[in-house]
Amino acid sequence: MRGHRSLPVVGQPQQERADAARNRQKIVEVAARMIAERGADDLSLDEVARVAGVGVGTVYRRFGDRTGLIYALIDERERRFQAAFLSGPPPLGPGAPAFERITAFLYALVDRIVDQQGLFMLLEKGAKTGKYGGPYKVHHIHLASLLAEACPRADAAFLADALLAPVNACLIAYQREERGLTIDDIKSGLARLAAAVTR
Repeated sequence: MRGHRSLPVVGQPQQERADAARNRQKIVEVAARMIAERGADDLSLDEVARVAGVGVGTVYRRFGDRTGLIYALIDERERRFQAAFLSGPPPLGPGAPAFERITAFLYALVDRIVDQQGLFMLLEKGAKTGKYGGPYKVHHIHLASLLAEACPRADAAFLADALLAPVNACLIAYQREERGLTIDDIKSGLARLAAAVTR
């Protein structure tokens, strides 16, 4: 199965043969090292296969395309993030009022995007649905459920899209590099936006 089909990543990973699991781990480690050394823009599945010492066909069968490999690279941190907002301590996790959880979620999502910004930028620039597949689906469902609780008469699905729209890697990079905003500035703006839409 292609790597990008494993996301959304809530739940248990699928079982795979030991040799397939070893190859997958080797490919992911090589790709991560290559990105750490020279950035994510020029990530090539053919070169990853060569450096990992596996056949090009193995990489393409396992991950499908570059988007699938990127999903695999963000998978572990995404699982931790999802565990935090689904079952971790409040206000990010359950137990706080909906509006507090919405704000905490948006703040944590900014940190999550910045943590692997290059990879998220590749997803956004890649396949037409890359930005809205995988983690986005889980983030949207979670945020929409909080919005439905905070403002029951609103269109929670639309508002979730509206609040998630500015939390993307390309825009955050532009805001920081071209407009001089800090991460705290971005978070404060999102908090004000969330307050406005949930009134």
